[in-house]
Amino acid sequence: MIRHVLWAARLAAAIATVMVGSRPVLATDLTLPVPTIVLYPGDVIRDGLLVDRDFSFDPMATGGVIGDRSVLLGKIARRTLLPGKPIPVNGVGEPKVVSNGAQVKVVFSEGGLTITTYGAALQAGSVGDLVKVRNPESGIIVTGTVQPDGSVRVSDS
Repeated sequence: MIRHVLWAARLAAAIATVMVGSRPVLATDLTLPVPTIVLYPGDVIRDGLLVDRDFSFDPMATGGVIGDRSVLLGKIARRTLLPGKPIPVNGVGEPKVVSNGAQVKVVFSEGGLTITTYGAALQAGSVGDLVKVRNPESGIIVTGTVQPDGSVRVSDS
């Protein structure tokens, strides 16, 4: 049974390929955003650094690249991105809102009670990431979630 499925998949891929000279051209054409210059890890991706380029892809192998320009804007390069090459999904990430060693506001809210203090971030983090923060007065380390305003929200659970 598995051999039949694999054979059918190979046959479908072969049918989807149209031969032009000696170079196969695949039936699926995609327009993808690509960098215009080399983007290094930590670089912020702006609209002016991207251009759309047409690619021919095997429909079975298109996973793993970003096809929507709006998804990239404001993200940071997590690895070196080369000009004219499709951008892999794991090649970009959210910008860090909290820096390692930075002073951050720590907020604990439960019911109607809110406690606010400041601490030193022990790791960098993007919005939604869990980070550890040390209270400089007590030395206690707490873990909380990075908020869009750069604060860290701590819960009792």
